[in-house]
Amino acid sequence: MKKLGLTSKIFIGFALGIILGLIFKEKVLILKPLGDIFLTLIKMIVVPLVFCSITSGVASIGDINRLKRIGSRTVIYFVVTTMLAGIIGLLIANFVQPGAGVDLNMIQASSKFQAKEMPTLAKTLLDMFPSNPIKSMVDGNLMQIIVFSLFLGVSLTMLGEKGKKVIDLFNSGTEAMYKMTAIVMEFSPIGVAALMACSIGEYGIKIFGPLGKFIMTDYLGLLTVIIIMYIPMLKFIAKVPLGYFFKKVLQIWMVTASTTSSSGTLPVTIGVTKKRFGVPDEIAEFILPLGATMNMNGAVVYYSAAVMFVSQIYGIHMELSQQILTIVLATIISIGSPGIPGGGIVMTIMLLTTMGLPMEIVGMIAGIYRILDMGHTTLNVTGDVVTSLCISRSEKVLNDSVYDEVETVSSSDIV
Repeated sequence: MKKLGLTSKIFIGFALGIILGLIFKEKVLILKPLGDIFLTLIKMIVVPLVFCSITSGVASIGDINRLKRIGSRTVIYFVVTTMLAGIIGLLIANFVQPGAGVDLNMIQASSKFQAKEMPTLAKTLLDMFPSNPIKSMVDGNLMQIIVFSLFLGVSLTMLGEKGKKVIDLFNSGTEAMYKMTAIVMEFSPIGVAALMACSIGEYGIKIFGPLGKFIMTDYLGLLTVIIIMYIPMLKFIAKVPLGYFFKKVLQIWMVTASTTSSSGTLPVTIGVTKKRFGVPDEIAEFILPLGATMNMNGAVVYYSAAVMFVSQIYGIHMELSQQILTIVLATIISIGSPGIPGGGIVMTIMLLTTMGLPMEIVGMIAGIYRILDMGHTTLNVTGDVVTSLCISRSEKVLNDSVYDEVETVSSSDIV
């Protein structure tokens, strides 16, 4: 077992949980505390992880003039593409209806749940800004923590050399939180086994019907983002050969699928983007690290779909204004998503709680999240690369000589 990777251990835990649930049925609920501990540990790390990673990511810009010029364009690309990805995820979830027809008796504690009133868009925007950031951290108000972190990161950048020691402190804090997350994720095989055992023991194997449909919805949304958004950006803004791009980006995709970590993939992403796509060092080394923290197109597709999935399960009708609010919240939440394995599970809990929806289903999603996260991370990192190409083209600094190889690659190679 010591020689197995974490991914293999999680899948073993997933399968073992199913077996235990089928054999012992309701008696297996004695393992419930192990699953609850796992979810609690995940909640424990979310506030310091987001605070450190967002602050260090923004502060890594290093030059205020660079921030004003390239930084503003980068943020616009990140926000616009993330919101468009959220809209796509929402539309796909409305079309497929992954949670429709799911028996409420299959969901734990559903009889005790009462839907809370959905917050208005105006109130949500106002509540984004903290009057007391320390209280925001104590309360676990993720949106306010993100806003404060952004202000702090920009302030440290403006301080120049005076802020370097503090920036180094946040960089170290981010690394420490990554390590703590890795420690928590080592417990995930046990936690997933317990969560799945309790789910199967109480509800039976039929619970995987809606989860399978949810996985299909999620991946359909990811594929749609590539077709509707990334391909036009590459063709008309970055103006790079599509066949060449998809051939070379496969080198990155193999790493994203195996690590499910935007941050862990960063060295490969930077190397391929500079050497294979002709993006200058200064742009690649600025945009890609920032994107690994802030640009989560794949994640926002999942968050939008997850909200609709849960609302459909509980028969909660969401008005157009509430769905718009979902996109805004999912965009904000995705910007705060840590670029590490399992980070989306943490943010799913935060988003569902903010929207006044139950989070019992998260325990079951956690069991199959590795399958989802392979696609999320791949799309996240692809979005970072596409953004760096578009900005390099707009700055007229893209090295087109690397595309000489395009003569041997046709556009049909990506089909």
